Amino acid sequence: MILRQMHFGLPRLFQSLAMTVIGMGKAKKQSIYLKSIFLFFAIFSFGYAKDFVIIDKPIDFSPNRISMTKDYIKVHYGLDVKDITINPKIIVLHWTAVPTLEGSFDRLRPELLLTDRKDIAAAGAVNVSSHFLVDRDGTIYRLMPENYMARHTIGLNYYAIGIENVGGKGDKSEDLTQAQVKANAYLVRYLKTKYPDIELLMGHHEYAKMKKTKYWLEKDDNYFTQKNDPGDIFMNAVRSKVVDIGLKNPSEF
Repeated sequence: MILRQMHFGLPRLFQSLAMTVIGMGKAKKQSIYLKSIFLFFAIFSFGYAKDFVIIDKPIDFSPNRISMTKDYIKVHYGLDVKDITINPKIIVLHWTAVPTLEGSFDRLRPELLLTDRKDIAAAGAVNVSSHFLVDRDGTIYRLMPENYMARHTIGLNYYAIGIENVGGKGDKSEDLTQAQVKANAYLVRYLKTKYPDIELLMGHHEYAKMKKTKYWLEKDDNYFTQKNDPGDIFMNAVRSKVVDIGLKNPSEF
């Protein structure tokens, strides 16, 4: 925060430096000028690049969860894989429908699907998961390796990184915060930079539009659930902050 406040004083800083170098020799002037430019960019870059920090908060991910994930991949996608690494093409945003960070985390942490998820229990024993979880204040938590497959979006998991957001009261209320909008936009940029093959940004509620695309791998036509999260308001807000990186939405496929 100190560095950010210093940004507003930079013009005066350079004015003072300019006054100082009057009367100095040419070599000294050039030296001070170059040091000033370096200082400016160091302060500018540090202050804006450190707005968000990704905190590791791992869910349970023993060899048993990996084995169950492989089974899920084989049954639902028809792929016999040696590991569960993916090459991400899609980012899917969600809400947890749980009002607190720890309550949300507790639903994702166990390796086995919770007993109240009767809607998807027949599709596999491995619990639902997500790569990231964003708290109401915008704090970002990484829950698992980014290139492991998570169970978060039917049909698309093998290509998708999931970002869960704490909120979505009753699985209906579009109550996610502006801090979460900013954090999700940061994560989208971070992921696109790290995984250049990512080409699509979508909300969980939009996933039905992907059924006819090359990324839909689900073998069971009856395995499908209706989703509301995270809603158009949130998706429009996040998309408005990352327009320049050229990610598509499901309507463009």
